[in-house]
Amino acid sequence: MNPDITSLIRLRISAHEAHYAGNLVDGAKMLQLFGDVATELLIRSDGDEGLFVAYDKVQFLAPVYAGDFIEATGRITAMGKTSRKMSFEARKIISAASVPGQASAADVLAEPVIVCQASGTCVVPLACQRVAR
Repeated sequence: MNPDITSLIRLRISAHEAHYAGNLVDGAKMLQLFGDVATELLIRSDGDEGLFVAYDKVQFLAPVYAGDFIEATGRITAMGKTSRKMSFEARKIISAASVPGQASAADVLAEPVIVCQASGTCVVPLACQRVAR
């Protein structure tokens, strides 16, 4: 296993993704980001997108709102013949500010806020593995 294989995605959560009152975003958005992180990890490790087969742990730790900037990271923690165990973390690095009369206000956070952590397993069939480890 190459412990240096990591992935990072950083994006702004749009108003379109707000699902609940108060511009709150559905936690499933973090799982979508983790799926994209996992795909990159598999491409880097095996040269193939593989398949995400299961989460074994998901923790939603803080709310995410439209306008927040999220940084999602992941790494491979164990490799079997075809399975890849991974861990993920999503952090809020910029928060939408509630400034009356200034809807576009935002604050860079002094310390990122962990909004979600998860771990799961992906599989890359032997016939699809293209990168030698």
